[in-house]
Amino acid sequence: MAAAFSNPTFLSPQKYHPSSYSSPCPRSNIKLSAANSPKDAVQPLISNPLPQRQQQCGPPLTLRRAITTSAAPSATHTTFHGLCYVVGDNIDTDQIIPAEYLTLVPSNPDEYEKLGSYALIGLPSSYQTRFIEPGELKSKYSIVIGGDNFGCGSSREHAPVALGAAGVSAVVAESYARIFFRNSVATGEVYPLESEVRICEECRTGDVVTIELGESRLINHTTGNEYKLKPIGDAGPVIEAGGIFAYARKTGMIPSASA
Repeated sequence: MAAAFSNPTFLSPQKYHPSSYSSPCPRSNIKLSAANSPKDAVQPLISNPLPQRQQQCGPPLTLRRAITTSAAPSATHTTFHGLCYVVGDNIDTDQIIPAEYLTLVPSNPDEYEKLGSYALIGLPSSYQTRFIEPGELKSKYSIVIGGDNFGCGSSREHAPVALGAAGVSAVVAESYARIFFRNSVATGEVYPLESEVRICEECRTGDVVTIELGESRLINHTTGNEYKLKPIGDAGPVIEAGGIFAYARKTGMIPSASA
């Protein structure tokens, strides 16, 4: 699937300019333009290969804006409700799913579940609360709240897949490494949502939260606070369909599996 989600112009006519970044691990700079339909955006993604590996994370960037989305509210009424798990800045893909588990094949149902059981197992010991209890396949935390540069590190589609397999519906972070954002949309496993403020410093693991995609907001029922999120924009229908290929089949861009 990662080979399909390849073109750095995804959802935008703008190209990346690596020289404008001060870190070897650039954040996403994706524009979700209201002028471009998801169907138009997906077409060039089906053939171009992704780089095999993104360089390891460097220090935090001055440029924080990870996803520039359409200001128009989403038409979806999708909501997610559950317990949140809070992490900090620069959570890399090796912490999300260590390389030793990349031999698991997500298309195999048993291995997909097993992959989920290892989600976030690479977090350091400073995270005293386990994301998944020993012996369990699923996490009780269905929403992950992160800080800056979430999903940096090497390119692996297993990272969003592992979170989705563990039962995560959405990640809310201050910014993303662009490779994680693209793989999240490509696989359709989790919604990569961007916060307007550092929610990770105002929420605690175990807080009960609701995400309303249509209103682009997160409600923390434990504290009573509400937070504005940046609209998911044109990536929303692709994720809702189940990823790039599912969306392409749904819209007739490629033949359906039954054809």
